[in-house]
Amino acid sequence: MTFLIAMVPVLELRAAIPAGVIAGLDLPMVLAAAITGNLLPIPFIIVFIRKIFKWMQSKNPRLANIVAKIEAKADKKKDKVLKYEFWGLMFFVAVPLPGTGAWTGALIAAMLDMQLKRAFPAIAAGVLAAAAIVTAATCGVAALV
Repeated sequence: MTFLIAMVPVLELRAAIPAGVIAGLDLPMVLAAAITGNLLPIPFIIVFIRKIFKWMQSKNPRLANIVAKIEAKADKKKDKVLKYEFWGLMFFVAVPLPGTGAWTGALIAAMLDMQLKRAFPAIAAGVLAAAAIVTAATCGVAALV
């Protein structure tokens, strides 16, 4: 369950780690499942999302509109990534807020034509930092309850 939740865009680690802790799973197991689940789709997004978007745009106007919205969202956030490259992408992914995370970071990397070997380490470092932040927040709240 934790692994699958971590793979879902928007939810990612922000939901997977608390869900695993609430389910009573061992914390190292929660972290391993959440981090692995969050990172698994990233190479595929970076390598294939442009082709998928092109296919979606060719199918019908509704899908083209969805692609335009996703690209506009990524376009708004790309300036920080462009300015600082590795560190910009890493910190963007590390901040566990809505609109950030591994999926959006991978989308931005793909829109900027970053190579997988350059983008993945930054995204992975950001995922590890986000996991630490979410774990600390989850355990802190759990200790209060």
